[in-house]
Amino acid sequence: MSGYELLARDLAACGRDGFTGEVRVSGSPGGAFHLRGGLVVAVESPGAPGPEALLLRSGRIGGEEWAALVRESGGARWPAAGLIAHGYAGAAQLRVVCAMSLQDAAFAVVAGSVDGCERGPAAVAPPAAVAVGEPPTRLLQEASRKLRALLALPYPVRPDRERPTPAPVSCAASRLGALRCELLAHADGRRTARDLAFRTGRGVYTVTVEVARMLGEGLLECVDAPHSIPVRLPADGGGLRPREPGPPAAPPPGPDATALPRRRPGASGINEALTPEPDGGTGWKEFFRLRNPTTR
Repeated sequence: MSGYELLARDLAACGRDGFTGEVRVSGSPGGAFHLRGGLVVAVESPGAPGPEALLLRSGRIGGEEWAALVRESGGARWPAAGLIAHGYAGAAQLRVVCAMSLQDAAFAVVAGSVDGCERGPAAVAPPAAVAVGEPPTRLLQEASRKLRALLALPYPVRPDRERPTPAPVSCAASRLGALRCELLAHADGRRTARDLAFRTGRGVYTVTVEVARMLGEGLLECVDAPHSIPVRLPADGGGLRPREPGPPAAPPPGPDATALPRRRPGASGINEALTPEPDGGTGWKEFFRLRNPTTR
């Protein structure tokens, strides 16, 4: 049984049992799935920036202010009440970042290697838990879909493997967009996509996809050519099946299973529009910079 099959089986059982606690995943990068009543309310992984890293890197709040809020809250890892009370973020903004962090950490676990799973009671309450949890099977299917979309790119990369450097090309920064400029500034041949995600305060999936695209466009390069990522899904594909080889066919009218997933407005229970960035990247970072007048 592959690591993915083991994880899928254990999380599906947690969903059926209405389990409350955590599933600790050993591997690289590994992580922990926190469940309440059979639904996943938080995922932590060293392979993806947590909600506090995303919020701090957004420029919405500085390190000193964050430390003061943690002290004020008695040491809470996620001082949500203080963030709202002091006007650093609105309640809806915090829900967005928590939901994004959960999805991103699940992708990081699935994109890595899974050696084993252990179910048990939660040692502490999960930080930055979402109010309405995700069904574990659907969460894994979405993470697998993202991984398949990454594999379909001409230059797929692992979040924790390739270490790109800027290619010797000349391109006006105004044509690149904010995310690409940041990646070019921080890619130095020592940082992986995962490192760049922490450095820029972006989701690891977003950064990994953008690194792959920039490799394909000649903006980044690697000493070693990117290798394909071996993935083993359950026999039924977790609801997703690979394409069978054959002659090209016209695309079906429905959504393409290999298309890069895009969040639908309101899919996480939040109806606020997140304005896309000019370069087509995610827009939540700009959203954080807009102060909510009701939270001042």
